[in-house]
Amino acid sequence: MKEENANMIKSKLGKASIGIAGLGGLGSNVAMALARAGVGRLVIVDFDEVEASNLNRQAYTLDQVGMRKTEALTQNIAKANTDVDVTAIHLKLEPGFMDAPFASVDIIIEALDNASTKATFIEEISLKFPDKPIIVASGVAGIRGTERIQMKRSGNLYLVYDDTAPSCDETAVLAPRVGLFAYWQASLALEILLGCENGD
Repeated sequence: MKEENANMIKSKLGKASIGIAGLGGLGSNVAMALARAGVGRLVIVDFDEVEASNLNRQAYTLDQVGMRKTEALTQNIAKANTDVDVTAIHLKLEPGFMDAPFASVDIIIEALDNASTKATFIEEISLKFPDKPIIVASGVAGIRGTERIQMKRSGNLYLVYDDTAPSCDETAVLAPRVGLFAYWQASLALEILLGCENGD
C-alpha cells in the first residue's frame, strides 16, 4: 500500500507544472524544494543576476555570482534532479504582461520582493487565470520563528504571511525565516497538486 501510494504521488508530481515569479530568497528556495519533491516542470522567471549579497538567503553559490539567476538556478536544479524540465525566462515582469510566462502551468507561486510589483502581479494573475491557484508570501523580514506565520485562503489565492513583521527596508532578511516561508509555499503547492490542501 505504501509503495502504491508513493508511486501515485511520484506520478502526479511528475506530470505537474509550476510557475515561479521571482528567483530571490523565496523563489530560488521554492524551486529547489519542488525539484527535489519531483515536480516535473518548472517555469522560472526573473531578470536579475546573482550578487554576493544574495548568498546569505538564496539558493546560489559563490561561483555563480554574476550569472543570470535563471541560468544559475537551472544549473542547481539539474544537480538536484535531472528529471525536472526547466523553462527559464530571463524577463522583468511588467504591468500588463505579467501573465504571459505562466499560461501553461498548473500553479503559480509569487516570490517577488517589491510590494507594488507583488500587488500588481497578484491582481493581473487573478484576473487572467481565475481558476489557477496562486501562492503568495508576505511579511518575510525579521528573525521571528514560526509562531506568527499563518496561512489563509480566499478562493484560489493562498497567502502565507506574518502581519506583525517589519518591512524588508527596516530589518534584515535572513535565511532561516526566508526558508520557512519558501518551504511553506512549496508545501502548499504539493498539497494542492495532490488534492489534500486544508482549505481555509
